[in-house]
Amino acid sequence: MLAKLARELPDGDYLYEPKWDGFRAIVFRSGEELELASRNELPLARYFPELVELLKTLLPRDCVIDGEVVVAGPRGLDFEALSARLHPAASRVNMLAKAAPASFVAFDVLALGNLDLRPEPFRQRRRALEEVFADVPASAGQPSAHLTPATRDRAVAQDWFARFEGAGLEGVVAKRADLAYQAGKRAMVKVKHERTAEFVVAGFRYYQGARDMLGSLMLGLYDPQGRLAHVGVIGSFRADERKAMLEAVAAYRAAPGAGLEEHPWARWATAPAEGASRGQRLPGAYSRWNANKDLSFEPLRPELVVEAAYEHLQGDRLRHTAQFRRWRPDRSPRSCTYDQLEVAVPVELATVFGQTAPGRGEGPGRSRSSWGPTGEEES
Repeated sequence: MLAKLARELPDGDYLYEPKWDGFRAIVFRSGEELELASRNELPLARYFPELVELLKTLLPRDCVIDGEVVVAGPRGLDFEALSARLHPAASRVNMLAKAAPASFVAFDVLALGNLDLRPEPFRQRRRALEEVFADVPASAGQPSAHLTPATRDRAVAQDWFARFEGAGLEGVVAKRADLAYQAGKRAMVKVKHERTAEFVVAGFRYYQGARDMLGSLMLGLYDPQGRLAHVGVIGSFRADERKAMLEAVAAYRAAPGAGLEEHPWARWATAPAEGASRGQRLPGAYSRWNANKDLSFEPLRPELVVEAAYEHLQGDRLRHTAQFRRWRPDRSPRSCTYDQLEVAVPVELATVFGQTAPGRGEGPGRSRSSWGPTGEEES
């Protein structure tokens, strides 16, 4: 089941949950067999062996549970560390599983035993999921499994929207209390953080090999040392916009016969290790998701400025693809610095996972949390 984007949380008979920033995954458990599958039904178990072993010990022998695989780092959820787990070498996967163990956050249950719970209203599925996690024993450290917080109080959800962003959460999801599980349907509502900033457009890619259509704009920001860092892309355009967008950037290409040796990203194509050594993802590097995908790009003179909407910054890069808002011919490229980006104040991820109240004899790894039976904080 998917969610449609909204600008504000709906009011009414809803349950609200934090929106996790990880890999959507459904757990299929049947006896001693357990499989993790992505939203597109691709197998994930081989990439997260520590979760497979953990969930075999925690979950009922026959169940289907919907949730998110995340990696918690010292500054909150770490999507880069999570993405690094999709590696073909089992030895590296096992090494990363020990260095940065994953966690599973459950937020729905589709089946228990022989019962198909998908037709049941979400309020009943949530109660069934709470009962499953009521029997989950404490887990010390990582990996770990958690029941996502949930609340019926819209004001509490609004507080989560602001307070949990620093832990790397993307926003809040709202589900109608009477909502059946509708696979493939955008039946939920999600509200995500969005901000705007100005970026330097220093390169572009063609659209699926079509030399007359723009695929994406390469965005840059100047760091404190005066280097233009590649921070992300704008890649979502209507089909009828792509030719016009290509014409808009064409004027910033080098004249025939003129080189771009002074372009700040010029050496990346020939010396990718240099950019990687500074912790930057290279525009021409291979795609982790598709090894055959061409990520080569056409450099532009770094003179064009665009205003774009973005969700949040992770490290020195935009976490998601930015959205085009307008050209900014009034802005100087040198004014496009990291300083203009709003950075969320980090909070301890344990606050999101939920720690039990003092005196209950339950440590921070405990899966039952102080959110109470309906996910609301207990006093």
